[in-house]
Amino acid sequence: MSFLWEKSPAWRWLIRRTRDSKPFFFTFAMVCGVVPAVIGYGVMQLTSSHTEQLEAQLRKTATPDSLMMGKVNKERLAEYLGELQRNEDTNDRYVAALRGQTLTRKPYVRIQPVTNESSEKQ
Repeated sequence: MSFLWEKSPAWRWLIRRTRDSKPFFFTFAMVCGVVPAVIGYGVMQLTSSHTEQLEAQLRKTATPDSLMMGKVNKERLAEYLGELQRNEDTNDRYVAALRGQTLTRKPYVRIQPVTNESSEKQ
C-alpha cells in the first residue's frame, strides 16, 4: 500500500477526500458497493439460461446415472426434512461426516450411535 501512497497522486487525493468529507466518503463507499452489485446482477441476467425449453431438453437427454442421483438426493432430502420436523437428534450424522464416513441405511430408520474409537480398540 505504501507504493500507492508514495507514487499515485490520485490515490492520495482519494484518501484525503474520504478523510476530510463524510458525504464524499459515504458516496464513495456506496459506489464501491452498489456499482459492482449492479454489474454482477446484469451479468447474471444476461448469462442466465433459465428457459423451460432448455430444462425440458436437459431432462430428456439426462443419463440414467444423473436421474438416479437426482432420485437419491430427493429421498435423502425428504428423510432429513422429516427428521427435522420430528425433532430427532441428527448429531450422529455430523459426527460420521467429520470422520469421513457416509451413513447409509433404509429410509426412515434411525442411525445407530457412532461408537468412540477408544471403545472400538478394546
